[in-house]
Amino acid sequence: MYALAVLCLSAAVIVRAAAVDDFGRSVSPAHSPPRIVSLAPGATEMLFAAGAGRLIVATSEYSDEPAAAKQLPRIGDSNAVDMERLVVLRPDVVVVWPGGNNAAQIGKIESLRIPIYRHRIDSLNDLPASLRRLGVLSGTQTVADANAARLQARLHELRAKYGNRKPVRVLLQVWNKPIYTVGGKHIMSDVLKVCGAENVFGDLQDLGPAVELEAVIARNPEMIVAAAPRPASAEWAQDWKKLPSLRAVKANNVVVFEDQRLSRLGPSVVDAGEALCKEIDAARSRLAH
Repeated sequence: MYALAVLCLSAAVIVRAAAVDDFGRSVSPAHSPPRIVSLAPGATEMLFAAGAGRLIVATSEYSDEPAAAKQLPRIGDSNAVDMERLVVLRPDVVVVWPGGNNAAQIGKIESLRIPIYRHRIDSLNDLPASLRRLGVLSGTQTVADANAARLQARLHELRAKYGNRKPVRVLLQVWNKPIYTVGGKHIMSDVLKVCGAENVFGDLQDLGPAVELEAVIARNPEMIVAAAPRPASAEWAQDWKKLPSLRAVKANNVVVFEDQRLSRLGPSVVDAGEALCKEIDAARSRLAH
């Protein structure tokens, strides 16, 4: 019996030692299952999808996916974390998003000798593998692997359905004054590709570049997506209609898209992406007439 207990303990240690984050760094929480603090909305959603929602003891503002995440205590946002509350919570690991969390805050957490797990999603293809890694971290591999496989299958279905259709040149607008869009490395640009569309500013390297109106006119998109909640997005759409020479305006292809999950670095981006694919397909039909 003693030998069996030692063997089980050794296996648990091996699983924890084998956990790596999305940057390939080893992460070894002191306990298994670990007490987790998630400081990014996308990471929180991914942890729930990995079957680790019950292990999260606190999260950050705007962590609203899935619905159960809304019940978790908040200890900060992307800029600042309540360090005193963090210490009181005694987390075994803190999950952060280096692309959004304050680097100085991450450094402070590391100085407390709390293991840091760095979450990163650059493309839709990253989602399944990231989900599996979180499963290893949390000891919930069975759930994580099953959901990762389902997610991978959904992405394959969307690509098969829309990916080979006639391309639609799209401006994805995320702000109006100045006009902000997304560059080619943004996950929303990747969603456009899955939908058989082309980001008219996909050649830009910045994730969220500001562009001049003259540049939009020169690239003459066939569809403009005002991606924001109402009433802002509706106002943006009306502004574009003042430029009847634009192909998107001529084809009645200026649309409002309110689902903010489109920019979420978690599984719900696929749900939002599927809805956007339908909008793009409708725009494709209008261009054909």
